[in-house]
Amino acid sequence: MMRVVLTGAGGFIGRHVWRALTDAGARVTTVGRRALPDSDRHACLDVKPSTGADLTALLAAERTPVVLVNCAGTTGADVAALAAGNVALPATLVAAAARAGVPARLVHLGSAAEYGPVEPGSSAREGDPVRPVGCYARSKLAGTRIVGAAARFGLDAVVLRVTNPVGPGAPTDSLSGTLVAQIRRARDHGGPVRIGGVTAVRDFVDVRDVAAAVVAATRAPALVEPVLNVGSGRATTVRELVDTMLDVSGYRGEVRHDGGGSARSAAVPWLRADIGAAVRVLGWRPATDLRTTLTDLWRHAT
Repeated sequence: MMRVVLTGAGGFIGRHVWRALTDAGARVTTVGRRALPDSDRHACLDVKPSTGADLTALLAAERTPVVLVNCAGTTGADVAALAAGNVALPATLVAAAARAGVPARLVHLGSAAEYGPVEPGSSAREGDPVRPVGCYARSKLAGTRIVGAAARFGLDAVVLRVTNPVGPGAPTDSLSGTLVAQIRRARDHGGPVRIGGVTAVRDFVDVRDVAAAVVAATRAPALVEPVLNVGSGRATTVRELVDTMLDVSGYRGEVRHDGGGSARSAAVPWLRADIGAAVRVLGWRPATDLRTTLTDLWRHAT
């Protein structure tokens, strides 16, 4: 039985990863600062440098090969929180895995935001130059570099650089989650659906496909690349996602385009990932089309 220690199990991606690992037969121990009532094995631990020894002990207690999967992280604009969640946390995980005294693999979730602007029409590859825009993207890149450096020095580790995850349970601060909330409000209380700019192009990937990639990374005989893109490999305009979501929901009311979108959308108008390396190394490929993803998101939310 594969043994996994999972951080971030209470988050959007983490919950799907937790379910996928459990369905795959893994014995999963969740770790987080708050209790997780659904978890049969949960360690209440705020993972930071001062508690790194506790995490090391948790890994060592497995007394067998263990995989440490990190789905935790921080979004938003608070620089201190970004540094703690996206830089200090992976550094603590690297140290814990290296000191555990048992064979330990680290699977860390990065972000395609690390690439920054990508030439329209092209696909971002893992070895491409990175020009992250904003503090969030820079902090995620710093975490990736920490894990990558550890891998070069012998730690069994990989970063899965995830594009734009969509699916059941999408948070309300995400594009798809906001859109669902807007449609429900308009349906129940009247008024228009208000959305920002729709011209940006993104690589939307089903969150369950992301979870499947994590499972594949835990099982791969060897991790021969330090970073692997995990996305759909398809370029989709925000307009297509919006129109599909409106159709799936059956909403026929007024839609207003208020504003030109976020500053990041303006700075990074195009993003598509080349997923060839993940297909080759992990034997994984995305399996869910966007309409199915959005249908499941809508059903889950309503």
